[in-house]
Amino acid sequence: MIAKLDLYKVFCQVAKSKSFSKASKELYMTQPAVSQAVMQLERELDIRLFNRTPKGVSLTNEGKLLFEYVNSAINLISSGEEKILESKDLTVGELKIGVGDTISKYFLLSYLEVFHNKYPNLKFKIINGTTSELCDLIKSGEIDIAICNLPINESSLEVIPCGKVKDIFVCGEKYKDLTKKKISLEEMVKYPLIFLEPSSNSRKYVEKFMLSKGIKISPEFELGSFDLLLEFAKINLGIACVVKEFSKEYLEKGLLYEVKILEEIPSRSIGVCYLKKVPLSLASTKFVEILESKKKL
Repeated sequence: MIAKLDLYKVFCQVAKSKSFSKASKELYMTQPAVSQAVMQLERELDIRLFNRTPKGVSLTNEGKLLFEYVNSAINLISSGEEKILESKDLTVGELKIGVGDTISKYFLLSYLEVFHNKYPNLKFKIINGTTSELCDLIKSGEIDIAICNLPINESSLEVIPCGKVKDIFVCGEKYKDLTKKKISLEEMVKYPLIFLEPSSNSRKYVEKFMLSKGIKISPEFELGSFDLLLEFAKINLGIACVVKEFSKEYLEKGLLYEVKILEEIPSRSIGVCYLKKVPLSLASTKFVEILESKKKL
């Protein structure tokens, strides 16, 4: 397999470029050398990896399967090389973090500030995605750590809770009378509801809790942005399910009001995740330490 590593690198670049000529420029190789490397790999594996067309190449079904594993392996090797090259005093290196938009804005920034002040020469690469997308990026080696809404059921990942958040319901002036007393979830769902889209971990958590109480939701609005939840509620389009800690500014300024419910939704955690079987880089280790130390304050 080691002998094929260079061939696999060529294979991956051709798959990404969808062209032998474009791949040759990226690899600083001649086009015939790239074509020969791919043909050699196809001979050794006894399969056809690409469909050749006048406009370029595309992966065969077998090629797609191989690419999924080889690309992940090469990314992990690159990550390993980067970690070895990091200096012990963290004067060089890069920290690749996966995070959702909402957690990035309302949770991560303060930690990044502390870390950057302590290690100013380190570079950051922040990749946004859903929790499931970020888990895949960790497993493929494209990011070092991810900060996600918990729970996460991934046996290959180490998960460390690093902060508590609480889901609440909020409304604008139109529904302000609802804030005078606690109401039941059964009564709540009679009003127009504003939720995050179904694939969101936050939405899944709240929806699972409500189903455990025999309440099924059918939101009038399903949004892909947390900030839009706040804005939609502010202009009286309905009752929004939001994270209390991320909505403080709206609540403190009186732009939104919390609707208290009888069946209080249990607090949940935000956590940092990384591969169990791959040692963290020094930069990642120090960042996780900052997350954990601030949690204890």
